Formats: sequence, C-alpha cells, structure tokens
Amino acid sequence: MNFDPRYSTRNFTAVGTRPIRPDGIDKVTGRARYGADFNMAGQLVGRILRSPHAHAKIKKIDTSKAEKLPGVKAVITAADLPDHTNGDAAMYDILDNCMARKKALYDGHAVAAVAAIDARTARQALKLIEVDYEVLAHVTDVDEAMKHGAPLINDAVFTEGLEEKPVKPSNVTKRSQFGHGDVHAGFGHADFVVERSFRTEQTHQGYIEPHACVASANADGTADLWVCTQGHFVYRQHCAQLLGMDASKLRVTSSEIGGGFGGKTHVWAEPVALALSRKAGRPVKLVMTRDEVFRASGPTSATSIDVRIGARKDGTITAAEATLRYSCGPYAGSWAEVGAMTSFACYRLENVKTVGYEVLVNRPKTAAYRAPSAPMAAFAVESAIDELAKMVGMDPVDFRIKNAAQEGTRSSYGPVYGPIGIGPTLEAVKNHPHMKAPLGKNQGRGMACGFWFNFGGQTCTDLNIGMDGSVSLAVGTIDVGGSRASLSLIAAEELGIAYEHVKAVVADTSSLGYNDMTDGSRGTFSTSMATISAARNAIRTLRERAAQMWDISVDDVAWEHGHAVARGEKHGNLGKLSLKEIAAASGTTGGPIAGHSELVADGAGVSFATHICDIEVDPETGATRVLRYTVVQDAGKAVHPTYVEGQYQGGAAQGIGWALNEEYIYGKDGRLQNAGFLDYRIPVCSDLPMIDTQILEIPNPNHPYGVRGVGETSIVPPLAAIANALSNAAGVRMTHIPMSPPRVLAALEAAREG
Repeated sequence: MNFDPRYSTRNFTAVGTRPIRPDGIDKVTGRARYGADFNMAGQLVGRILRSPHAHAKIKKIDTSKAEKLPGVKAVITAADLPDHTNGDAAMYDILDNCMARKKALYDGHAVAAVAAIDARTARQALKLIEVDYEVLAHVTDVDEAMKHGAPLINDAVFTEGLEEKPVKPSNVTKRSQFGHGDVHAGFGHADFVVERSFRTEQTHQGYIEPHACVASANADGTADLWVCTQGHFVYRQHCAQLLGMDASKLRVTSSEIGGGFGGKTHVWAEPVALALSRKAGRPVKLVMTRDEVFRASGPTSATSIDVRIGARKDGTITAAEATLRYSCGPYAGSWAEVGAMTSFACYRLENVKTVGYEVLVNRPKTAAYRAPSAPMAAFAVESAIDELAKMVGMDPVDFRIKNAAQEGTRSSYGPVYGPIGIGPTLEAVKNHPHMKAPLGKNQGRGMACGFWFNFGGQTCTDLNIGMDGSVSLAVGTIDVGGSRASLSLIAAEELGIAYEHVKAVVADTSSLGYNDMTDGSRGTFSTSMATISAARNAIRTLRERAAQMWDISVDDVAWEHGHAVARGEKHGNLGKLSLKEIAAASGTTGGPIAGHSELVADGAGVSFATHICDIEVDPETGATRVLRYTVVQDAGKAVHPTYVEGQYQGGAAQGIGWALNEEYIYGKDGRLQNAGFLDYRIPVCSDLPMIDTQILEIPNPNHPYGVRGVGETSIVPPLAAIANALSNAAGVRMTHIPMSPPRVLAALEAAREG
C-alpha cells in the first residue's frame, strides 16, 4: 500500500492528550530493567585496563601473569580483535577506540580486558597486566593542536576540504565551508560591526546510567547482546563487523535506557564484552564505572569560535561570518561541519560564510550531545547578535524579528526553508509576560534563538491486533523520552480505539526489520510515520474482514472511529462492526490481523526555539543563580504535550549546567582531573527554577500529523540566553563557557580595573 506522508488537517481525539506513561510504574518501583540489571547463568565479570597516559606508544603487553590467576577465564588485547574493517576508515577508528592497537591516544583508552569469576578477581588481574609504554608528547587544547609544531596525533591524517591536497599530515582532519553571497561586500555596507572570539569547554551528557551490557557468544557462531543503547540495530552492525561475524548471527536486545542524550549512539565496551565471551566460552557482563564513563566514553567537543556580524543603522544584517574550531578527540568527526551549518540558520542573510575545522586532540572520542555542535555555535552567534542589537539601538527581540528567516528563505547552509517557526517563537517571546516582569539589583535578562535540522531515516514497525481487540505495536526505535506512549497514542488515533488498548514494545534485532539510530530527534517523527502506515495497512485488512462478514464489496466499507461502517443506502440495514468484534472473528475470516510498514522517513522538518532567562549575579563572588527560565519552541504537532514540555525543560536544564558549571578539566599531564559527579557538577533541583514552556504548532508539511522532532533544539539556546542575561546583569560580556564563579569574578575585576 502506498503511503502518503503529506500533512493534512484533521481533528484529533487521542493525539494531544496526556495519558500516564506506560513504563512509569516500573521505573518508580525499580522493576524496570536497565543495562546492568540483566544476568545470565554462569556469567563472568568483565573489566578493562585503561591507559594512564594521554599519548603513548604501546611497545609490549604481557598478560601472562593475569592469565595464570585463578578465576580468570579470558584476557584480551587488540590481538584478539583483528581488523575486519576492510579499509573502512570510520570503522577502523571505532575498532581502535574500543581497544588501542599501536598507540594509546588519550587518558582512559582501553589497552586490555579480562573476564573473571568475580569483580575482585577481575580487578586483581588488571593489576597483573604489564604494559610497556613509550610516553609521547600530547595536546588537549583545540587551538594548540592546530599550531605548527603541535604533537601529531595521527600521521596518516591529511586535511580534507582544502583547495590543494596537503603534503604533510595534520591534526586538522577536515575543513568545511558554507554560505552564499559576498561577505566582503556585505561588510562594506555595514554601519556597525561586532567581532568577537568565544570558547566553550568540553562537557559530558551526564546520563545517570553508565554503559552496561551482557554478551554471550555461543559455540555455533551466534551471539546475544543485552545492552543500554540508543540504537540496537546499529550496535548489531558495528559489533558484528568488528568481530568478523555475520550481522544475522548477532541478536541485540535493548534494555531500558537511563539517559543517553547522544552519548549512547556509539559502541564503547560492547565489542570488548563479546570478544571476552567468545574467548571464555561464557557470558560476560561489563559495566563501566563512573570514572570510565567520563574518561572513555564520548563527551562534546571543546570549541574556539570567531564571529563577525555587520548591520545597517536600520537593523538589517548585511554580512555574517564565523570560523569554528571543534575538537573531535583522536579520531575524525563531523562536529565542526555541523556547527558551521547551524551557526546562522535562524537568520535571513544575503551574505554569509562559515568555515569549520575538525581538530584531533588527546581526549576521548567525541560523541553527540542532543543537538551536537549547535549549542556552541549558537552561544557565539547569539552573543554577537545581542551586542550588535545594542550598537544599532534596537531591542534584541525586535532586532532578531527583523532579520529572522522565514518560509522561502535560503538558509545559511543551503536549503530553502518551507514553513518554519523562528518568527512565531520570537513573536511569542516578545509578548510573553516573562519579558515584562521587573528585575532587581544585580539581575539581568537575556534571550537567544536556536535551530536544529532533525532527521528521519530507516524505520520499520509491526502492528498486531489480538483477538480480544488489543493492539501490540512493535517498534525498533529506543524509547529515550516517552515515545512508547506517543506511538501508542498515534496507533490509537489511526485505529479509532482507546489508548489503553495499545501497548508499544521495543523489539529486538531478530524480531523486526532494520531501524536507524534513535538520534537527530527522529524517534517519534519517523516511527510515528511508520506506525500510521502500519495502522492504515491494518485498517485495510479490517475493512476486508468486515466486508467478508457482511458479504459485501470492500469498496462499500469505510473505517470510522474504530468501526467498520457499510456505505450506501443498500446497506442501511447493516450496523457497525467494532475492531474488537472483527478481531474476535479473525480465526474464521482469514487468520491474524496485522499491519506492517518499512519506510525511509524523509522531510523531518527543521526546528526552532527561543529562550528567555533571568539571572542574578553576586558581584563579590561571581556566583550566579538562574531566577526564571522560559522555553518557546515549535513542535509541529505535540503528540503528548507533557512529554514535549519535558523535552523542552530537560534541554534547558542541561543547558543551564553547561553554561554555568560543567567542563572537563585536564592537567598538564593530559589526564582528566574531574572524572566524577563530585567534581564535574551537573545541576540538581536546587540549582534550577521552574522552567516554563510554551508549545507552538507550525505543522511540518512532510508528516501526516505535522510532527517535528522536539528532543534536541531545546539545548541550543541556553548557553547564549544565559550568557546574554549574565552579561546584562554584570555589565561585562562573557565569552568563555562555562561561566563559572571564578571566570565571572575575573571578568568583573578586570572591568573594575579597566
């Protein structure tokens, strides 16, 4: 059945309501099973030995003493994970990150692993492994890594994206450029120009659940993996390739996920657990410690960004350019490229240019954090926009409204926008009571805009109708924010039945067709599209069964509000048949009733948000307190408004922590100094105000219900909104994230002395 994904106006009965989440009771009572909650008979405990050096050549590894320790069942090094990547550079980087081969490239890089009968024996075995290192010069700062003479991390890397192919290796893996028009000419028409440099430090997603898995390699060449992940199908593909297996022989089951935010989109320890299990011949459970999560999983990029924006006296922006340098750990990434694409996406610009540089450093491999790369770019751009508005003499909201992108605008990264929400969010902010509330002494208000692309991708869904009229919805996207409830609402909406009669489950990789990673805010967008398609396929079967029961043509049967209805005066004597009645008779009308859908969900629909923040600064200590925070964001269509609000609030809360406290601190030895929540401080309830939300609904024309992804955009504006508020409160422009008390105090003292 052909599926039409275009938006059409309709009145909703289930979608837009706020039922309780189906997994709520299990989670608050402790019954929900997360990555570390699964166990298998005879399982061993896995532990990983990690490099204490930021950069070192591995000359020799002697595991003989560990292997002889009673209770140790397997010890592996890179030799036990041979290269099956067939020249795929990206996969080789994943392999090398899972287990260092020639060099340890950062503090915490895995160099060996053991499987033993208990944790104590495993820890003891790690101490018996002898590694002979040749310590090399390291570099952890993104700007220092770009300098001539900086320690070279990978001598096989030559900068891509240059006009001429370089002859010497570099720590810069790629140069990306976007834009249009003539920036030089545009600045020539400007009456005012703001030019500033900004820095943001590396941060971690801060998920509470550490990475955990149980791997079981079987004698027949098959294997099972239970794991906390944002994409079990992708984990299957990657793990199978790294271990030289056929993907069909590896079954991956996803656990509940205790937070991911992009950090659980990469394999870290899972191939190691599988390799240990294969060597030991027994299941292996491997759970990262918090120290390992910080040192050896994927944080954000640290950045260094230069921004220049010019405007006429009437407030029209004439030109904008940015140069963005993003660290990507010791392996190539695309983080600066994304930052360069998102930088000026909120604005209608005739002349714009962005250039991004991906930079290798001796830090962990970078991973996504919600809208990866966008918050840092927005911090720089939106800070400069605020300054420029003041130069021109315009209110910062009005200045943005004047220059905001709209339908038909050519975006700064290329595509032409369809219906978008940046203008409506700005108008909503302008009229919001928050903008009119009075401020006290040492208090300031700031606002900022944010953008994210949103993605779709490959999606597969099964919908099965039981003989009792209940509906089981099997999906392949991980529930990272309440999507099971949202998808159940959508199935109920299409079928015309009560939400309570639908149960959504996340199927394992052997039970459903391939699904892409749950990232890019694609979970509800893409899977709701597949769910609608599957439900409509099921409805076609329901109509056929009703026609059979009535002995009439299926063309004379319509589906309305959960019932088959006979059309036409000639069938006026026929009543309605409910879904439950048709399902009950399915055994005699052709068997089980189901709907299936596999599709590539295109047209995800870009997302925009505008945030308002009030902050108070203590001029004596530099300490700050967020007093009030408001999020206004376009959701396209809020399927479950409570969860949408939760996504808005969660992104804002994480952004507050990022803006004011969170950062990786490395010593001169290249080692991480704050690998734990005691010294890496994420916000707690007492640090946060109640975060107000306002949902706007500008339908996405490429989704039947108008849905847009909502999970990522909310983390884009906070850094800039808070920086603008703090700068207004303190009277000094803050350009370095996080704006921790020492940095704020230093800026205040410099201003006093100046």
